[in-house]
Amino acid sequence: MPSSSLTPLTSLRVSKYQIPKFNFYPNTSIQHRPLLIYHECFPNPSPSAIESHLLSRGVVVPQWRYSMYKISHFHSTTHEVLCIVSGRAKLCFGGEENPGRVDIVAGQGDVFIVPAGVAHRLLEEIESNFLMVGSYPVGKDWDMCYGKADEMDRIQTIKDLEWFNTDPIYGSEGPVLHV
Repeated sequence: MPSSSLTPLTSLRVSKYQIPKFNFYPNTSIQHRPLLIYHECFPNPSPSAIESHLLSRGVVVPQWRYSMYKISHFHSTTHEVLCIVSGRAKLCFGGEENPGRVDIVAGQGDVFIVPAGVAHRLLEEIESNFLMVGSYPVGKDWDMCYGKADEMDRIQTIKDLEWFNTDPIYGSEGPVLHV
């Protein structure tokens, strides 16, 4: 996907959220990197075009096409990049019982940069064709954590994870570098 088919950085709307720890969901409390949302980043996206663009940047590797799990979970081994290909859905970040959670309607073309430790789940599929491309930094494998007490050792490893040196969408000028 040529960079000309991305929303120009000068026009990109970016939202940033710090989400407090809640029970055994660390959220952004460990590395203090925010959940980032690049709104309508990919105009008229297709799964293959998004995957091609991500691979051309060389920062993350697309690993799946799917919706989002309906149970809160997080990853302790890696950050995650979620690109919305089609549809709309209400997503929850931070744990559904967390008073500091972020509930947001995700739509086609949005990109979510989800730091390791941030709980996330699907609350409601607003359009039945909701589809994402899920990607992870090169060389990283993702795990599944569910906010259980026996995951504390895994949670402790989040502090040592490297943040992005290059924006997975915009390269050397992207918003991920300024948080």
